Amino acid sequence: MVKKISEINTFTELFKLILNKDKEDSRQAAREVRKLLYSSRSDNQFNEIGNIVKNAQKTCAGIQEDWRKENFVTAVSVLYFLHPKEDQPDFLFPWLLELIQHENGNIRRSAERMIVHELGPLTVHIRFPNEDHSDRMDPEKADFILLNLFINLNNLLATLWKPTYKKYKYIDSLPTSPYKTVSRIFGEMEDDCGLKYMKKLKNLAVMPT
Repeated sequence: MVKKISEINTFTELFKLILNKDKEDSRQAAREVRKLLYSSRSDNQFNEIGNIVKNAQKTCAGIQEDWRKENFVTAVSVLYFLHPKEDQPDFLFPWLLELIQHENGNIRRSAERMIVHELGPLTVHIRFPNEDHSDRMDPEKADFILLNLFINLNNLLATLWKPTYKKYKYIDSLPTSPYKTVSRIFGEMEDDCGLKYMKKLKNLAVMPT
């Protein structure tokens, strides 16, 4: 007897449907990922989640249909916060920086959520400098990741900028576009890092190597 999508109790099975079934079944399977995550059926599936997230970039590269890629990226973003690489929070940044330039707004939004999720842990040492951070990422490593993110975001802002954007005073008023997505992420980074730290990153970014 064939299971209904709502009866499937493993993330691996749901992602197989996302990647292989028709448009409607793929969409339903993507929606079911969130429901499964927050149900008792998802107990003890952290290894499964880890494998899905770890291989997300490679898997996504093989997807041809835009609607299927949207379903896949959206579903990955639901599980992303459970990825096991706490010591490498930027391990998917190359992929996510690619996705925030995608023409599909839902894909960009999902990638944005995943990047912004990492900003909190990466900036703890900045926001709470007097606390003990021995149980968290080494501040020097976090600084290095933040510097690279700062450089990449600035490069994208320069590449994606159009003269028509000059008339918009606020990020929220910008037309929907990759430039707006990158601007929002940069704004989140400014909020978490603070202007003093952002100025430090700017100075480091222009220093000759």
